[in-house]
Amino acid sequence: SRTMEGAGGRPISGVIQTDASINPGNSGGPLVNSDGEVIGVNTAILTGSGTFAGVGLAIPVDLVAKNVESIIAKGFVRRPFLGIVFAPDVMTEELQLNGIMVMKVVPGGPADAAGVRPMRGGRLGDIVVAIDQKAVTSSDEIYRQLDGKAPGDDITLTVQRGSADAEGDRYENFDVTVRLGVTAGNFYLNSVEKK
Repeated sequence: SRTMEGAGGRPISGVIQTDASINPGNSGGPLVNSDGEVIGVNTAILTGSGTFAGVGLAIPVDLVAKNVESIIAKGFVRRPFLGIVFAPDVMTEELQLNGIMVMKVVPGGPADAAGVRPMRGGRLGDIVVAIDQKAVTSSDEIYRQLDGKAPGDDITLTVQRGSADAEGDRYENFDVTVRLGVTAGNFYLNSVEKK
């Protein structure tokens, strides 16, 4: 299984790699196993040549079923929304940080309401080091943990925050409770019903 970048840059975990041909016209078709059971939906091809030769990728059928149920019930796919734009992982690695740096927070979004601090005035933003006491070191790990959550769930972000002293380089850990919002496509919905 692999991870593939989905719409809006959000990673899709557990993608099935297949050597089945994926050509124009059969993307979106079923991927079946040797018993004839549908196990995924053909979605994309990784190719170095730009042709239709390469590795096929399919979204697992359980993820497809979950999304279809959400579309039928709500009219859109409900995903938990944190309201944070993270720095690219390569930046975090270059700065040798212990987690993922917060570049921006969505004004009025869940992280903003909880007090998560973005980069500003040349100062580093909060660094997310754990979600619900589970360490995170990449944005993929954060999204993987969010995939197990639902809009309206409360999560605990452990963040490292620079000291108030502008000249200091000391960081302190804080736990911040965030109530996850909901996205509909690429839009953030401000109200979330608690499950």
